[in-house]
Amino acid sequence: MRTANIARKTKETDIKLELNLDGTGAFSGTTSVGFFDHMLELMARHALFDLTVNCVGDTHVDDHHTVEDVGIALGQALTAALGDKRGITRYGSCHLPMDECLVLCALDISGRPLLVWDLPVRFARMGTFEGELCEEFFRALCLHGGLNLHVKTITPGNAHHLAEAAFKGTARALRQAVTVDRREPGVPSTKGLL
Repeated sequence: MRTANIARKTKETDIKLELNLDGTGAFSGTTSVGFFDHMLELMARHALFDLTVNCVGDTHVDDHHTVEDVGIALGQALTAALGDKRGITRYGSCHLPMDECLVLCALDISGRPLLVWDLPVRFARMGTFEGELCEEFFRALCLHGGLNLHVKTITPGNAHHLAEAAFKGTARALRQAVTVDRREPGVPSTKGLL
């Protein structure tokens, strides 16, 4: 079973995260950051991952440490659950429309982390959530999950819609990439290693 349990405790956050790559899209838990919890629930649902996240963070300071550290923990869980990556599809992409917005999310589970980010939400606020934290989450996810991820705005619009499209689109791309390809008995690379 492709699952992982991660516990991460620092002076800023205390996180317990459970991930099942072959789940049904169930999400439970809380980070105490409402908008972020909403985005994590969307990710789980659209990736068809079962995801439990419980985080106590220093949100009295701001939401930065909570969002970034959950990204780190989720990336670590993804790496652990995939193991040697034998048999996975490896690549995934999604053009995700969200009302007036259209966002492209394309990724490679290459083991060579890189985030290319083109989502104009840096100075936006979604409730009390700062838009620049979206990029911080995805950067942490990429670094600790070994992902090469491109998030590109095709049609801009409302910041909430753009952020939602990025989370859903990345989830859909992950869903493709982690899928087991029955025709691929080994690691999907000419190098023999990811």
